[in-house]
Amino acid sequence: MAEYEGKKVVIVGLGLTGLSCIDFFITRGVTPRVMDTRIAPPGSDKLPDEVECYTGSLNKQWLMDADLIVASPGIALATPELQAAADAGVEIVGDIELFCCEATAPIVAITGSNGKSTVTTLVGEMAKEAGWLVGVGGNIGVPALELLKQPCQLYVLELSSFQLETTYSLKAAAATVLNVTEDHMVRYPQGLSQYRAAKLRIYNQAKICVVNEQDALTLPETGKDSRCISFGVDSGDYQLDSEHQQLLVNQHLVLAMREMQLAGQHNYTNGLAALALADAVGIPRSASLQALRTCAGLEHRFQVIHMRNGVRWVNDSKATNVGSTQAALSGLKLAGTLYLLVGGDGKAADFTPLKPYLSGNHIRLYCFGRDGRQLAQLRPEISTLTETMEQAMKEIACKLVSGDMVLLSPACASFDQFNSFEHRGHEFARLAEELG
Repeated sequence: MAEYEGKKVVIVGLGLTGLSCIDFFITRGVTPRVMDTRIAPPGSDKLPDEVECYTGSLNKQWLMDADLIVASPGIALATPELQAAADAGVEIVGDIELFCCEATAPIVAITGSNGKSTVTTLVGEMAKEAGWLVGVGGNIGVPALELLKQPCQLYVLELSSFQLETTYSLKAAAATVLNVTEDHMVRYPQGLSQYRAAKLRIYNQAKICVVNEQDALTLPETGKDSRCISFGVDSGDYQLDSEHQQLLVNQHLVLAMREMQLAGQHNYTNGLAALALADAVGIPRSASLQALRTCAGLEHRFQVIHMRNGVRWVNDSKATNVGSTQAALSGLKLAGTLYLLVGGDGKAADFTPLKPYLSGNHIRLYCFGRDGRQLAQLRPEISTLTETMEQAMKEIACKLVSGDMVLLSPACASFDQFNSFEHRGHEFARLAEELG
């Protein structure tokens, strides 16, 4: 465990993660300072009286005077004030680094452009099914440092590329990069290679690396090595047999896909990745398979939220990037027409990889929000452009017949018109009930 007594600590960024960092240091006898670029950051009303707080910008003097800076994942290390502190020799870490220096139980670490929340949840459920004491958190749900407050036999962490940038001491018992597709390109001006490099940090010092057989970008930088176990469609150690609709491990049948609550090819491969990670840390296979039979997936992730008159309304609001929408559309077969809702803030992404998924006569594209016009250009002859999602849904509602599907899978972040992807998903669900 690291020693912090006597150190001048500055925490950059409040919210749940910032508050967990403050609590972490106070319990170790250190009173940190905290700053946030927002004037009224969430959590500021919960600050202990003794903690100094600076808001509205970054306090350069505090940063330069610090012995240790704990930076929120939302603050880029390239921010000039942080860069100046780093150049002056100030150590900069994130909450995951603090966690890794304290955790004594094995860690399963999960990242990827898409699917990481589903896989994290599945591995957690597999451990619970086995009766293990498991802590699940990180980039999903509970801040990692909060997990240290309870006894655990296993930690399962979802980690973003932002979190991995400031993590150095992670020694995962099993780690995976599920896939790598363009996301957060504003944060990574050098492009996909820079984003991928941040993701691949998860493999540093990992015992087992679970890699995607269909995505070479998920391999460690040095290539496939003895630590690697693979998953994939019709190939890999953990394999989705698409012809017979079953999951195989080393060519042996372990589960028929019809037994799973999850739906869609992307979710079947998520199940395989979770099973590989669970096997790697010794979770009994029987418990893992039972969890795959019973886990119904995450809210806002390809979730059928309304069905009436043979029409399905599907909420995939968590599809905040192009790769996630590709995953939702992959292998999707319908009797009728697919009405696809896309739009929002594309985060400077290239939308052209969606084109192959928009072919045929049984799809209609409804585009809204900041980048709606750009998305409509993918296939203008089937596209309708509206300002808001609600307008698009009202136009769709009068056209629906049995066998159709209305799918919200936006390929964009929500912040141009909504508070979060959850807010967007709840609005979609409300309107589906009203219009369906």
